[in-house]
Order: sequence, then structure tokens, then C-alpha cells
Amino acid sequence: MATPRAFVDPDPARLDALLDAHPFVTVITVRDGAPDASHVPVLARREAGDLLLEGHWGRANPQAHDGDEALILVHGPHAYVSASWYPDKAERARVPTWNYVVAHLRGRLERFDDEAALGDLVARTAERLEAGVGGDWRYDHADPRERTQLRGIVGFRFRVHAAELTCKLSQNHPEANRAAVVNALEARADDDAHAIAALMRDGPSALHPREP
Repeated sequence: MATPRAFVDPDPARLDALLDAHPFVTVITVRDGAPDASHVPVLARREAGDLLLEGHWGRANPQAHDGDEALILVHGPHAYVSASWYPDKAERARVPTWNYVVAHLRGRLERFDDEAALGDLVARTAERLEAGVGGDWRYDHADPRERTQLRGIVGFRFRVHAAELTCKLSQNHPEANRAAVVNALEARADDDAHAIAALMRDGPSALHPREP
């Protein structure tokens, strides 16, 4: 991805916060010379400063069996920006754009399908995500019916070798334009628009990590 330097955020804490808030990612690999993509939830953590992601595919997914090098896309909030919002639109012949937060992670996949490791992954994934929707489902490894369902998935660990977090938030515009865009986005009935407005107003620090 060709990213202007002004939009690149090198802070690993903000990358971690993005993954925490948006754990549903796109995994891209190459199989027989053609790209494959899957969309999966992941758990992310740091090991000795290195970023590690864990997730799983359905066993029938070809990506569960082929391709070791991968690119993972982490999709944050995004919003269309109309050129009509800029105070200097006529003077500078402004054009529309799109503001967004996204990360590109490159690394290597390590697959696993042993029952104990898959059960642990499913249990931790449920523990992480159920609370956010007010649910209380928990994986029960003692239940043979639940253990049997593990045969239908393949797990992966993804060790990140290179990461780029892009926060395109109108940094290349004068303050009057940025303020006008924030006001316009806040007036929309759209969660992503409100999230981008908050990031523009408060800076990338508005990507707050989840409380432990």
C-alpha cells in the first residue's frame, strides 16, 4: 500500500487498540498463483513485543491448508468526505475523499488442529467476544458434542513481521477544513462517521484500548 508519510502512525499501542476494537479481519494468501481471502475474527496479543494473532477457518476452506505467507487487513472506521464541506472548496478546487483507519500486517501462518489447542482457542475467543454482546456462552471441553465440532475447524497463529497502521484523517488540510469535516460527520446518523470525527478531533489517541 502506498501511504503518504503524513498518514502513517508508528505507535504499536494504537495498532493494538485498533485490533481490539475491530477483531474481524481479512486474511489474504496466494494459492496456485491466485489470491485467496477469508474473513475471520482474531485474538491479538504481544509476545516479547512481537504481535501475534490467533484465529481459525472452517476445515473445508482451502485457505486452511495452503499458503504460509499472508497479508492481514484490519478494517477500522471509515467515512466519505464531501468536498462541499470545505470552506476553501472553490478557492482550492477541492475534490471529495475518504477518511479511514486501516492496518496491513504481513507475516507467516502456523496452522494447528489438535483438539486441546483448538478447544483453548474457541474458549478464549468466546470469552473475549461474548461480553461485548451481552452473551454468556462458554465452550465446554467436557461436553463430547462440543469437542466433536472442533473437527470442523483448523486454527492458525500469525506472527507479524511487518505492520503499517494508516490513519487518514485530513491531516493534509488546513484547520478550518478539518473542523468543518468534523462538524459534518458528527451531524450524520452513522457510527463510522462519528468514530472518524472523534479521531479527527482528538487524534489517533481516540483509539482507546479495551480495559482489561
